Amino acid sequence: MRAGREVGLGHREHPLLGRTVLDAATGRTGVLRAVCPEPDGCRAWTGPVLRPGGGPPVAWLAPVGGGVEWTTALDAIREAGG
Repeated sequence: MRAGREVGLGHREHPLLGRTVLDAATGRTGVLRAVCPEPDGCRAWTGPVLRPGGGPPVAWLAPVGGGVEWTTALDAIREAGG
């Protein structure tokens, strides 16, 4: 699935946002929290304005029960069955 239109700070719409998905690249499942580029190093956090990364958007996933988020390619996510 492709990302939709930009909604601010580099974030994009996606039909699976907030849903449990499978990351086919790692075999892990998690909740799709965001679709946006990864920050460009510390340059993204300097100064008074947060700037989104300049790369392609990636999927930001969080473990279902909480924990450390991870990123994966958009084409690696699938809706989790059952």
